[in-house]
Amino acid sequence: MPPLTTAPGNLAWSLFYLSRDLTYAGLLVTGLYRLLHPPAVIDSPVLYYMAMCGSSVCQGIVWTGLWVIAHDCGHSGFSRWGWRNDLVGFVVHSGLLTPYFAWKSTHRRHHIYANHIEKDLNYVPALRQSYARQIGAAMEALEEVGQAAPLVLLLRIVLQQTIGWNWYILSNITCPPTAVVKKGMSVWRHSHFDPRGALFHTSEWQAVLLSDLGCLAALGGLYRLGQGVGSAPLLWGYVVPWIWRNHWIVMITYLHHTHPDVPKYSPGSWTFLRGATATIDRDFGLIGRHFFHHIASDHVTHHLVSRIPHYYSPVASRAIVPLLGRHYHGRGEFNYAALQTAFTECQWVEADGRKDAALGLRAAKEPPSGSSKGSEGSKGPRGTLWYRSGRIPSPEYKMRGARC
Repeated sequence: MPPLTTAPGNLAWSLFYLSRDLTYAGLLVTGLYRLLHPPAVIDSPVLYYMAMCGSSVCQGIVWTGLWVIAHDCGHSGFSRWGWRNDLVGFVVHSGLLTPYFAWKSTHRRHHIYANHIEKDLNYVPALRQSYARQIGAAMEALEEVGQAAPLVLLLRIVLQQTIGWNWYILSNITCPPTAVVKKGMSVWRHSHFDPRGALFHTSEWQAVLLSDLGCLAALGGLYRLGQGVGSAPLLWGYVVPWIWRNHWIVMITYLHHTHPDVPKYSPGSWTFLRGATATIDRDFGLIGRHFFHHIASDHVTHHLVSRIPHYYSPVASRAIVPLLGRHYHGRGEFNYAALQTAFTECQWVEADGRKDAALGLRAAKEPPSGSSKGSEGSKGPRGTLWYRSGRIPSPEYKMRGARC
């Protein structure tokens, strides 16, 4: 591996990118202010709303980049000094209403157990039995189940992309109950804001509480800002860009970990390297490279060596990816079509010996398809698990298996 894979973050470069993104955000705020004061600057309502929407979309893109920089801080990739990493990450994430230390904790465990079917905390799919129960179908008949109508598919994608991040932070919705620290707690105790909740060790309560206070301080500042400038500037200057930022983070992370050719692993077949390489890079052109700081295009490298700062990741990827051989799953698209594919072809997982062979893995001996002793039998899932297509289940409000 190149030396960059072990190099700490360069503080000067990190501050440059942070300052650059803050400058972009400031310029957009200045432009929005000039559009809103006085309102007569734009006489046409159509042009007015086009300008407001355009400004909000651009600000959402910039804020996604700022969020990624704070994410680097959580991985100790901003500088060689831990307190500077946490200071910058805490301030930036709190300003974007992300509980920094709480999310840092669960995200760290996601990296440790990436694509482990029982211990990963993000985007863990259902097994055959759970999926059949979700859609009300017989386990033996899942291959005959059709897919959702186009309108239903569109509505479900919009639902995930608009409120998915918020509901994940509040309920850890995509996590299996076997992955939480404190098992058996009610669904309402799976929040990133609960210092004594199911997601955290007892020793972490102070850090989680500090995260809560940071978000509360940001909300207090927004309330005072709204009192001073009015609801319209607050809506277009913060709320709508914040929704767009949530959309981009969900889309980035979902598409990284959800693809028909990317496996999940049972406890017996999982290793750190298998889990780390079971993700896929996504190309989003200039926006991905310049504004999103390569988080979409170099995600495999990020999972292998998470401390690499974003500005080193392209060079590191050019050195690492050729070494992975067929365990590198390629580069995918970053668009609505990719979301459609993930939603329709990646609903549940089970073993597939043919795909195991293509990846050079030893196929596990699984019970017959549809057997009641299948993937979720008393001994749990076995082998490498691959996505299957199917109908989209009804929206869930809690983790699978979590009690109310």
